[in-house]
Amino acid sequence: KGTTICAVKKDGKTAIAGDGQVTMSQSVIFKNNAIKVRRIYNGNVILGFAGSVSDAFTLTERFEEMLNKYSGNLMRSAVELAELWRSDKARKLEAMMITADKDTLLIVSGTGEVIEPDGGVCAIGSGGNYALAAARALAQETDFSAEQIVKKALKIASEICVFTNDNITCEVL
Repeated sequence: KGTTICAVKKDGKTAIAGDGQVTMSQSVIFKNNAIKVRRIYNGNVILGFAGSVSDAFTLTERFEEMLNKYSGNLMRSAVELAELWRSDKARKLEAMMITADKDTLLIVSGTGEVIEPDGGVCAIGSGGNYALAAARALAQETDFSAEQIVKKALKIASEICVFTNDNITCEVL
């Protein structure tokens, strides 16, 4: 369940980065080079996921289905996915994801929430609060690009959170 995903939307670019650590229980690093950030929908959408591995895969698969159903409309796909949980047609998932296209940045939870973050900066996962604080500071106080900010924020989170490593994957739109 331990992972960190961070996203920043700045100067017309959106970057999402994630660490590579997969933790089993509270004491075992099961894998250190997992890829939790990827491009979907013909490369036009990026997403990063955190949470229980099987639930995270289920959440992203269902989201991809909605993207295909609604012709890549990110907001509509996220809202329709959330409605599945609100109508009790889907099991609640212990997972979250951050997803973005060229216009929109969203946090989507496995329990039916869809949130557009304030200020174009967000983070999820065990090291999410550390990465969020670092990313907000870097976005406000530096001229770094969105990609530079998410990478530096994850590096900082990896130095504080035992469930986050510095094997970082980043995608930019």
